[in-house]
Amino acid sequence: MSIVDNKKAYHDYFVEEKFEAGLALEGWEVKAIRAGRAQLKEAYVIVKNGEIVLLGAHVTPLPTASTHVRADPTRTRKLLLHRAEINRLIGKVERAGYTLTPLNLHFSKSRIKLEVGLARGKKQYDKRATIKEREWNREKQRLLRGRPGSGRSSRAR
Repeated sequence: MSIVDNKKAYHDYFVEEKFEAGLALEGWEVKAIRAGRAQLKEAYVIVKNGEIVLLGAHVTPLPTASTHVRADPTRTRKLLLHRAEINRLIGKVERAGYTLTPLNLHFSKSRIKLEVGLARGKKQYDKRATIKEREWNREKQRLLRGRPGSGRSSRAR
């Protein structure tokens, strides 16, 4: 079950592979995420000291859950992956020109997981082509729905 999606990631990148990673969270963060107070829009994933971390993800603290804790909404959160996956991702990012981007935050067996995408950046003309293709598909659907003989005729009975 998805909590929050990062729609901007699919607009800015070609996502080639997806990985599911756990998150090292504090108690107030878990409560806030379960309440739907998370945002991935400006978030990004980097490699730091042989670990993979999530930066810029905003988790707004609940006023009731974090009364005695100094809550930092945009703190750095460590991603939990197997060492072999981490080594593979580090190799791709450093050598092949890929980037890591957070795609969505979701529940998996009552745990909060982050889907990380191994992605290549889109150029401006790629973004325009994607928008043009999406608009053409919408127009096609509109034309197919409105044509005569499709069950929805506009003539009087």
